[in-house]
Amino acid sequence: MSDKASAAGPRRLATLVVTAGVSCALHVGKLPVAIPVLTNSLGVTLVQAGFLLSLVQLAGMTLGVWVGLMADRLGPRRVMLAGLVLLALGSLLGALAANVAVLLATRVVEGMGFLLAVLPAPGLLRQRVHHAPTLSRALGWWGAYMPVGTAVALLLGVPLLSAVGWRWAWVLLALLSLLAAAGIAWGVKPDGPLPVSSGAPPGVAALGTRLWRTLRSPGPWLLALAFFLYSGQWLAVIGFLPTIYSQAGYAGSTVALLSALAAGINMVGNIGAGWWLARGARPGAALVLAYIAMGVGAGIAFGAEGHPFLQYLAVLVFSGMGGLIPGTLFGLAVKLAPDDDSVSTTVGWMQQFSSLGQFLGPPLVAWVATVVGGWQWTWLVTGASSLLGIALALWLQAVWRARP
Repeated sequence: MSDKASAAGPRRLATLVVTAGVSCALHVGKLPVAIPVLTNSLGVTLVQAGFLLSLVQLAGMTLGVWVGLMADRLGPRRVMLAGLVLLALGSLLGALAANVAVLLATRVVEGMGFLLAVLPAPGLLRQRVHHAPTLSRALGWWGAYMPVGTAVALLLGVPLLSAVGWRWAWVLLALLSLLAAAGIAWGVKPDGPLPVSSGAPPGVAALGTRLWRTLRSPGPWLLALAFFLYSGQWLAVIGFLPTIYSQAGYAGSTVALLSALAAGINMVGNIGAGWWLARGARPGAALVLAYIAMGVGAGIAFGAEGHPFLQYLAVLVFSGMGGLIPGTLFGLAVKLAPDDDSVSTTVGWMQQFSSLGQFLGPPLVAWVATVVGGWQWTWLVTGASSLLGIALALWLQAVWRARP
């Protein structure tokens, strides 16, 4: 690797990392528009569709903190590259799935690759970007990787599926993940040498010490719970938008455009959070504002039946203002981690609860919609999440203010 290639400036490095994140998010966003196709091809039910949406989060839900420990110890770049390759493998295997059970299993593989690829990114940025305002903006952009990737998948998914079918779409996304891995390998300076231990027990002891140091601090717990309350309701609402609009009789192209805009506008909040925090804003204020907007937006979106324009405007508010939450939490993670060596572990714990929310949210909303025979009462799930989120935001503000 040339010196010029390996010594990427902070902005270029952030661009490569965020682009890799977007390529990962496409694997999450490919499911919503594919659900009608998969229903016809494999007989997927509504509840199975909920698990296809959420099962990619299984690895994050169970292994997030351990992957964070691994990234802190082995180096974030190494772990990201392994994740991108594994994500590509999972998508390729999914393209060969003959039934729903196999497709669900390949989503677990994709989920592990997704976790390995995205979790180390904030730690990598923290290591390589030393100018505080630039780091805040970079983390704000990183918080936007999911809505950007989801929006692109929702916008382009319908024409792509119509042109090549869902199996070849899975193959193309696998190739894109491999391309992202090549970009990281070429454009990001390698991690330092692997840590050398005299034996396994000292290494395990070091990991245990770092984990204990992280989990005995209040910051990582509050960040994790705040992300849990955000992620579950966001994916449940945005993930089922194509299904809701298709059931309402909208054309496929209209469904794609409306869903993509609803997902993509989330990046405005993410980037705005980075910009706002870089100028000294109180993170608690941003979080409270966002949770209020999500609660009100979801209530109107699901409750104002017969007023489609008002309902869609409420969805845009729900997603756009909600984007303040991940952008703020990623910015807080690098400051509320116990030390610089525990950033990825803290993000891993946060990712674990984020994945738990995304795993539980869509099936719960689908179950409520199935029981009551429509989507009109699902706002109770999102409203409860938002109320609890406001309380956590105030607590996080107090911890942030009291930090050394």
